[in-house]
Amino acid sequence: MTQTRLPPLDALTSASRVLHDFFLKDAQIIPDAGDLLLPPAGPPSSASYTVFPDDYRVPFQKRRLLGIPDALFQYYNTTSVTSHMGLLPEIDRVWISIDHKLFLWDYIHGQDISSFVDQPDVITHVAVVSPKPAVFVDEISSLMVLCTPVSVLLIGLATSPVPGSSRKDIKMFATDMSVSTDVEMSSVVGTLHGRIFMAGSQDGCLYELHYQQSESLFRASFPAFLPLNQTTALFPSFLTTNAIVCIHFPPRTLVSLYHLVSEKTVQHVQTLANLYKSAQEKAPASPAINPSNFQIIALHVVDPAESRVGVQLIAVTMNGARLYFSPVSPGFSYAPTMNQPGAVRPLQLIHVRLPPSNLFHPDELARPSSRAPSTSYIVARVAPPPPPSRPLVVSGLENSCYQDGLTISAQPGDTDGTDFLLCTSPDLTRIGTLGQVSTSTQQYIATSQPTTYTASSYATNGNQRPPLTEYATVLAIPGRTWAMASVPRPSLPSSIAPSPAVINELALQFSEPPRQFMILTNVGLTLLVKRRALDYLRAVVEEAQSESSLQPIIEFRDNFGRDQTCAMLLGLACGNTFMDTGDHSTPGTLCTVSPDVANLAKQVFYDFGERPIWTERVTYGTSESAGSAIFSGRREGFAMYFARLVRPLWKDKITKPGVFGLQELNVDDNLLVTVQKNLYALKEFLDKNPHLFHSTPGDPAASRNTVGHEQEAWKAEQNSVAQLQVLLTRTIEAISFVLLLSDYRLGELIAQCDAETQKLVIAMTYEELITSQNGINASRALVNVVIDQQIGQQISVDTISEVLQQRCGSFCSTDDVMLYKARENVRKAIESRNSADRQNWLAESLRLFVKGARILEFEKIREVCDEYRELGYAKGAIELPLSCAQAVDPDNVGLEYWLSGCPPNDDRVTFFKKRTDCYQLVLRSLDAFEEKVSCAQTPAEDLDTVRNHAYTLAFSSEDEMFHSTLYDWLIDKGLADELLALRPQYLEAHLRREPVTLPKYQLLWQFYVKDGQPLRAAEILAILAESTDIDLDLSTRIEYLTLAVGNAKSHPVTANGRHETAIAFLTDLEEKLDVAQVQLEVYHALLPHAGNPGEEGYRIRQLNKKLFTVSELYQSYAEPFDLPVMKLLILHVSEHRDEHIVRPIWDRIFEDALEKDADAQTHADHIITSVVPLGKRFYPSESAFPLRYIATLLVSFSLRNRAQLPKGWTPRVLVQCGVPHTEIWDVLHDMYESHVPPFNHQASVQATSTDIAILLSDWLEEAKRPQSSAVHAELPAGRIDAAVGQYLAELDSSNTETRVIYEGIKRQLRQNW
Repeated sequence: MTQTRLPPLDALTSASRVLHDFFLKDAQIIPDAGDLLLPPAGPPSSASYTVFPDDYRVPFQKRRLLGIPDALFQYYNTTSVTSHMGLLPEIDRVWISIDHKLFLWDYIHGQDISSFVDQPDVITHVAVVSPKPAVFVDEISSLMVLCTPVSVLLIGLATSPVPGSSRKDIKMFATDMSVSTDVEMSSVVGTLHGRIFMAGSQDGCLYELHYQQSESLFRASFPAFLPLNQTTALFPSFLTTNAIVCIHFPPRTLVSLYHLVSEKTVQHVQTLANLYKSAQEKAPASPAINPSNFQIIALHVVDPAESRVGVQLIAVTMNGARLYFSPVSPGFSYAPTMNQPGAVRPLQLIHVRLPPSNLFHPDELARPSSRAPSTSYIVARVAPPPPPSRPLVVSGLENSCYQDGLTISAQPGDTDGTDFLLCTSPDLTRIGTLGQVSTSTQQYIATSQPTTYTASSYATNGNQRPPLTEYATVLAIPGRTWAMASVPRPSLPSSIAPSPAVINELALQFSEPPRQFMILTNVGLTLLVKRRALDYLRAVVEEAQSESSLQPIIEFRDNFGRDQTCAMLLGLACGNTFMDTGDHSTPGTLCTVSPDVANLAKQVFYDFGERPIWTERVTYGTSESAGSAIFSGRREGFAMYFARLVRPLWKDKITKPGVFGLQELNVDDNLLVTVQKNLYALKEFLDKNPHLFHSTPGDPAASRNTVGHEQEAWKAEQNSVAQLQVLLTRTIEAISFVLLLSDYRLGELIAQCDAETQKLVIAMTYEELITSQNGINASRALVNVVIDQQIGQQISVDTISEVLQQRCGSFCSTDDVMLYKARENVRKAIESRNSADRQNWLAESLRLFVKGARILEFEKIREVCDEYRELGYAKGAIELPLSCAQAVDPDNVGLEYWLSGCPPNDDRVTFFKKRTDCYQLVLRSLDAFEEKVSCAQTPAEDLDTVRNHAYTLAFSSEDEMFHSTLYDWLIDKGLADELLALRPQYLEAHLRREPVTLPKYQLLWQFYVKDGQPLRAAEILAILAESTDIDLDLSTRIEYLTLAVGNAKSHPVTANGRHETAIAFLTDLEEKLDVAQVQLEVYHALLPHAGNPGEEGYRIRQLNKKLFTVSELYQSYAEPFDLPVMKLLILHVSEHRDEHIVRPIWDRIFEDALEKDADAQTHADHIITSVVPLGKRFYPSESAFPLRYIATLLVSFSLRNRAQLPKGWTPRVLVQCGVPHTEIWDVLHDMYESHVPPFNHQASVQATSTDIAILLSDWLEEAKRPQSSAVHAELPAGRIDAAVGQYLAELDSSNTETRVIYEGIKRQLRQNW
């Protein structure tokens, strides 16, 4: 299958902007009628005409003469009968009355005649009007009004199209509605809402025929005539839906305006008198304005679409002068916002259009004279045509018809049985800005030197508009004219795109057929066709092909401009459904010219198109310059033709509200088919002729010095053309797509879409469908609905996908077809009863889904995963969303966003979310498989197998981001232990990834323990303990530090060669643990005050929130809160030795132990209570327990209170503190020997000697006890014995108690040591 890819959107949108530019140009190149006529832009009168003697350049052409059917003609030619005739274009009939018989001739069919003979009076006038709503049965779509000299009858008409033909069948219904009249009625006209007006032939009064609903068969009451204002009236015409104008009769020089106020009521607004004088003032001294022939023969209402700035009415005089009227108020407009509801404004004459004076007599019009053959484009401009030898003067006009700027008027010819038709149409080459050559003596060298075109080719230039100029010609027709009218044709629906003026046939000739008029004479019906610029061009190209003369084509190019000519040449070369090929072409059929003519048109398109030009623009004051291309006529013609083909639908919505609340096509499917035919013909032509937008090797431009710039220009042009061709192909397919949706009942398809898609489609234009991402999304959603519908009807996907591929490949790519087949395989798996077949279908569906994953919508992925789960297909339920996660983020943008820590305000988050949405589908499937197992009534091996297989597939994925999502999901479900047991490949990276969370790191250190990496576990525990981002209390942090120390100590010496690092890390951990334990004690010491308000309570609570350093604990807590014990603890842990710090602390401890007014023994007890626990805790730390200083404090206290304290109190207190006897002896001995105060007094020395004696005695007793801490063998007996000898020698003789102790020591030493 051929791969069809969606064109890049930037190319489509760029090309779409080009089309929009040409919409705007077409809306501007031809002015509004009011711009040419209304003051101050327009002159008060004009008489500028273009007259040609060549019949291929005249604006109108007689197409054919339909003779009155023979049987009727013979009857009609009888002299003994009274007959009248007229046109009924509303029903495609000519009416002919012969006495009391009415015949309706179907001129479309040719000879078909129907008759009405059920009344006795001579029929003088017939008209067709609209019926009033709800008066007749629904089948009656119009009323035929029959006037006789004595009555008026109403006949009901029902029309129906004949299948396969353009004609209509008519059924007549007798309404039994007739009214007798005293005056013969004529000039019947009706409003859209069913009111009927007519003029009295004898009295000239304006009458209204009133009828209303009744209970009879046809639900109508007997009519009544309501004579209105008693004024003479002729040819009433509706100016607007609520205004009617009439010509006064006689003298046919006055025009009255009436307001249709309400049913049965009209109000006179004004009578335009003195029209002759007003016309004479605007065209003084004009021979066409004279009293003898200043009679108005017809009034023509100007459609608002033709004159958007105010011209409303045209009056035609018998000598061909046309009077233009507009509302008095210059601000009047047809727009509802500019006009009060129901208001009718008076009219004023604003312009007089004089008849042409240089008309050629019809006999002088002939084929152009033979020109000299010319093969070169270098031809001088031809001199203007000579004046007519038999100029025809317009006089005695009797009938007139007007439509969209075209005027046809009839007057008797100069021979019996002949009438002359004066035909005028706007000369667009004179009034439009078409980009014509700017000089009048231009040489035409198309192959070597480009013609210069004005820069403002399409600009509107304020009030400097050219004067109104028209083509004019006179044609002769057989017979005497009875009536004339324009041939009805389907009108283009109003479009949102900027619309060209209705007279701009250049823009409209490729989207609607040429305008035709029919003139009824007593000989038959003459059909007159307007020859458009395209028809003129075709004629000159055919002449150039047959006579080898290029001069007419060159003249055409000079008149219409290069770009317009290229656009028309392109349409001529590739064919168009609206090309005029005569009477035999079927509407909607592509019409083409002969191959030779087409080839010449193609060659002229290339040669006249010239080449693109590169222009440089230098920025003032800098050296910077920027260039741009001025495109060739070929590119401009292509873009212009393309824009004109698609303008009727481009900016319009695809759908509109229809019946039963469903949407329906907004643009008729026949119009869509026609536009598509023309687009396809253009595409086929361009595909066959790719060289049209390339330079030829022999182009002299290639040898110029500016070849670099020329290449830039060609490059820019070819790029633009390529974009337009891409858009052309896409547009053709888009129309096919819309038509296909219409075949499948578009309204029902939209109703089956989700609400968001429905909203999108309902608001979508064709341009958006073709060029926007929303269009892609909406079309894909609609195709999905179509496929679902077909699958639901058991229709093979291959069938519908093949149709889609053939008709609109870019709307149904190969990937789309793959997905449709995948869905069909799922359906087959659901229906299959064979397990092996089911697995095969599912495996194939998964393969196709994975292959087309990049275009799968998330909702569709979810739907397919649900089906896979229901079918127990674990492989599909797991692998499909994982594949889609990769497909929606092909460049791993979302993955990079996740790896970078998901920073805020990052555009990559969109891709991240798309991936996570797919991952959630996997987790949803795992959850569903788990639930099936848990809900099973009995152990189900198959369910276990499916679940386990699903987990295996999930864990085997190589998508790290998915693994992270999976691990989080398992942890949240309480399966962390199982996850640790599995130890999958990405688990460590997942647990280490920022941000740090408690559950992740709790698992991570356990992961390392199980993995035999205790040092890494210790690192993670340390991070947890010290983290400020995780809310942990102090005891938990200490627990983590304790675990960290334990794991660090478990690290093998040789593991990973990190022994030294591990030791340092362990030391650091132990120190942090010590500090943390100090912090815990500080916290417990301050805990009673944690509820205090203000800063103090907050600081205390912070102790339980994070770890502090030892310095922070001392400076922020121990010191400010005056905690001496905590200070000692901090000094102990930090091993900070500073006497200036520690001594004041111990001084404070001793001061706190001394109560006021207490005795010495109480003080001693308090000191023991305070000092002994601290000594037991801190000794031998000199940082916290300076032994000598403490001993000094104890000795000083005991000396001051030696009378009240027992002897040996000081050494015994120190022994209780855990100080070894030998250390205490050293300290006391140093005091004994110091001779410094207070030991410079004998009393203090003797007291110290007593303390030493008791210390030594206690020591010996302790050493003798079994299991004593004082080891017997380690006692320094010799040293003690020598020292005791010294002490005895220096002992005061009065101190007998101490002496006894010393002597006892000596005895024990001798006995035991």
